[in-house]
Amino acid sequence: MPRESLPARIAAQREQRIGEHRIRIRRTVLRRDGARCEVAGADGVPRWLLNFCGNDYLGLSQQFAVAGALQDVVSREGAGGMASHLVCGHHAEHEALEREVADWLGVPSALLFGSGYMANLAVVQALLGRADVCVQDKLNHASLIDGARLAGCALRRYPHADPEGALRQLRMTPDGAALLATDGVFSMDGDVAPLKQLALVARVQHATLYVDDAHGIGVLGEEGRGSIADAGLDAAAVPLRLVTLGKALGSYGAVVAGDADLVRHLAETARPYIYTTALPPAQAAASLAAVKLARREHWRREKLAALVQRFRAGARRHGLDLLPSDTPIQPLLCGNDAVAVAMAAALERMGFWVAAIRPPTVPEGSARLRVTLSAAHADGDVDKLVDALARARDYAQAGASSGAVVV
Repeated sequence: MPRESLPARIAAQREQRIGEHRIRIRRTVLRRDGARCEVAGADGVPRWLLNFCGNDYLGLSQQFAVAGALQDVVSREGAGGMASHLVCGHHAEHEALEREVADWLGVPSALLFGSGYMANLAVVQALLGRADVCVQDKLNHASLIDGARLAGCALRRYPHADPEGALRQLRMTPDGAALLATDGVFSMDGDVAPLKQLALVARVQHATLYVDDAHGIGVLGEEGRGSIADAGLDAAAVPLRLVTLGKALGSYGAVVAGDADLVRHLAETARPYIYTTALPPAQAAASLAAVKLARREHWRREKLAALVQRFRAGARRHGLDLLPSDTPIQPLLCGNDAVAVAMAAALERMGFWVAAIRPPTVPEGSARLRVTLSAAHADGDVDKLVDALARARDYAQAGASSGAVVV
């Protein structure tokens, strides 16, 4: 029997994705101006859209002090990171950023990574081996799942936001070391993990609790310290946490922060840290400026929280089916993939950019529009979006009832 053809398999898989309305298409952003983006259209005609699908929660990505810090350092140090951190790539700007993040979070140590994905791979791979177990929430980010696969440890998953489920999984695997890993804020649902209960489970089961706080940092807690601080937990309860720099902080990269011995172990053994080029020093300088702003400019979080409540109140008036969330991530359930795509297309025609999220990113039957809010938005932007969402829903439902959803 001849070997299976990879091109044939790929072609068949793509046809299946087309039939299921699951084709992903990259969009090219030509220019950005605050919350507005000029986007290249499929017909080649660019148009300006109001962006409600990014993660720039505090509106820092274009803030002049952040951009100025990047420009200043790149003019002196150049554009590249030169080498890995353990060769000759570790720069004073990297060091300053790590110190600032550790001070901000009130933890002993911090380690800079090229991205949140790499950081999660590094943590799980460096801490666990084949005799160990990683217990994770069902809705954790893909990078945490991939980290467990890379480590070769047993991967056990518990029902979403269910501490008792986590406890059962840990009890079922009593041997070896155990890492209990969870998102702080879940990226597709916008809800917050039950961290107090999970910390208790970890303590009772002698497991290490690791929190990926990509979507909580900068947004939740005093001075924006994230979901861990918001839950009233300290570094003893959560020995390691992930801080991404490319969401609320508007920059790029990630930091793993916490226990000094664990962080040093990552620096010495984690393959995604050792075998990659360091971030450009200028990027670290931009992140450092963003962290300082996030710490002191409380009005950004206050404005963001007010926009979230405004959006939810408007959605209730229009009968829009939102998931329960008090964070800037506000998912609108559509259920059907085709309806989600149709609504996103209708919104774009009205001048709004909202992403349709479909399986496998979310579970089957839970396709949604992932609305994200930013301090860069105005009250009027949110009001217009709510009205547009209601019109897009009515349009999609009318098309679905006629059997001809237009995308």
